[in-house]
Amino acid sequence: MTDPAIETNELTKQFGDVTAVDGIDLTVERGEIFGFLGPNGAGKSTTINVLLDFVKPTTGTASMLGLDVSEDREALHGRIGVVPENYGLYDRLSGRRHVELAIELKEAADDPNELLDRVGLSTDDANRSAGEYSTGMSQRLALAMALVGSPELLILDEPTSGLDPNGARELRELIRDENERGATVFFSSHILEQVEAASDRVGIMNDGQVVATDTIDRLRGQLDTGAQVALEVNREPDQKLDDLPNVRDVVVADGVVRGTCLEPAAKLQFIDRVREVTTVTDVRIEESSLEDLFASYTNEETSNSHGEPVAPGGVA
Repeated sequence: MTDPAIETNELTKQFGDVTAVDGIDLTVERGEIFGFLGPNGAGKSTTINVLLDFVKPTTGTASMLGLDVSEDREALHGRIGVVPENYGLYDRLSGRRHVELAIELKEAADDPNELLDRVGLSTDDANRSAGEYSTGMSQRLALAMALVGSPELLILDEPTSGLDPNGARELRELIRDENERGATVFFSSHILEQVEAASDRVGIMNDGQVVATDTIDRLRGQLDTGAQVALEVNREPDQKLDDLPNVRDVVVADGVVRGTCLEPAAKLQFIDRVREVTTVTDVRIEESSLEDLFASYTNEETSNSHGEPVAPGGVA
């Protein structure tokens, strides 16, 4: 049986009286793209720092590729690629020289030009000193260094930071390419759309604990947040529409009737009910977003696609 790419058991990290990570059990299987989410102070960064052996756990264990992250640190060095949140570059060295040094340290046989090209840094960019790089270019260079040696596991902490939308899309494509090559990808991000677009599964951390781990579709089902059905009408109905089972939070405003349907059959029932009292000119069905799920699991207020405040659970 193949060991998981990442596994923690009762992992705890305390800083004095503060418990940053509270007995978490987390498993990331080989070959998946795993998105790691958590609000500020949730313990996400501390968990990653333990995995990278930047800090030692207070209790519990952490392993990657079947190896203990602390005892087998040197063996893991050649098998993983990392872009930490607070990476450092040498201002006076060129981008190419950074990659060459990473190749030398890993005793790998990569072509630095090929790696730089893969992350979107041109020959001119590669010849410039890193001190002249924009934030996005620096992020690309750090990623090129992480890809040295064709790592089995990529750990990327906020990899889209500083990238414009095109750069973020290219990064997602690169993540998928590396995954298809056989690499497991574990990445954290505060940009929920990036996580939703790239991940096979997500883990949500809050108050030092992993509060949810699953596919986004399954998390939607578990929370039963439902789908919002928005019906454009030619005349706003003058009677109540909240008498259907499994339909809640019906709102009529600006020529649109909205309701949250808790099961698939309720969507058709809601549409038919509105058609009985007015003419429906357009129908939109909006599934709960990762933002809604994140808010539900972390008790944070968010907003829906219409800019309206949404309480935990995704209910306006």
